[in-house]
Amino acid sequence: MTGDLLLGVGVPQSGAWATAAGQLRVARQAERLGYHSLWAFSRLLVPVAEGGGGGGAFYNGSAEPLISLAYLAGATERIRLGLSVVNAPFFAPAVLAKQLIQLDNASGGRLDAGIAQGWSEAEYLAAGVPPERRLGRTLEYLKVLRLMWENEVAEFKGEFTELPRTLVRPRPVQPAFPLLLGGAVDKAFDRAGRLAQGWLSPGSVSTELVARASREVRAAAERAGKDPAAVRIVIRGKVFYGPSEGPGRGLLHGDADQLRSDLALLHDLGATEVFLDFNFDPRIVGDQADPAASLATVTEALAALAPAGGG
Repeated sequence: MTGDLLLGVGVPQSGAWATAAGQLRVARQAERLGYHSLWAFSRLLVPVAEGGGGGGAFYNGSAEPLISLAYLAGATERIRLGLSVVNAPFFAPAVLAKQLIQLDNASGGRLDAGIAQGWSEAEYLAAGVPPERRLGRTLEYLKVLRLMWENEVAEFKGEFTELPRTLVRPRPVQPAFPLLLGGAVDKAFDRAGRLAQGWLSPGSVSTELVARASREVRAAAERAGKDPAAVRIVIRGKVFYGPSEGPGRGLLHGDADQLRSDLALLHDLGATEVFLDFNFDPRIVGDQADPAASLATVTEALAALAPAGGG
């Protein structure tokens, strides 16, 4: 870690390097080096335009995150497993609750659940869910997820879903639902501080956003009677590893020394955890990227940035 900053790793999730073997290699190296967590994101579809072509390289055939993390749960022992994020409206809430509880069991209580509402109209169409009022649907589904996680007998009736009175077994290992919420507006910061254990950043962050989120999420937690010092501010760090010069260097673009400097800055701005995500660098995930070379680059970067005392 950098100071008290926890470091995580985004597993291979897009492109040719995102195989089960690639995920396993990165996961085991990260655990061996003392990283705190592994993270997987969700992208259901890569819509293809009429003229041909799909989404960006980083959405090129994304692996399914729940199955990926379940696989890695059985291959690791200590490192935490994070969803960044899963879109709740694409699941019946009781089904998602059952899957999350089972993943928490399989990992021995190592799950962190980042939950979102999603934004892609094509994905909503494919999931068979109307995109209208998706925030209201997501917030109602969160109530069901929490009820089933934290109560052995749960029952719910709302506008979008109904859960008959039911015995919820098996029980999760962690007694409180390990929920993280995102968003980059004031209402989202308030929800993260009030309803969750903390805030999970969007894919693209600025120093201004991190500072604002850290301040507003902790203030919302305090208003809700929670300890603001216990609030988690988790940043997905899009890493572009390699020499970078000039005044226009982007955040987390550069060599190991430059990246360590950026991580220290994010910590000073209020971040409690940053996970290094290489899935957005075309050199790693692009159509022309060599999977073996991508893994070699990331292996080098993880060794260079390993938390103090790791390995």
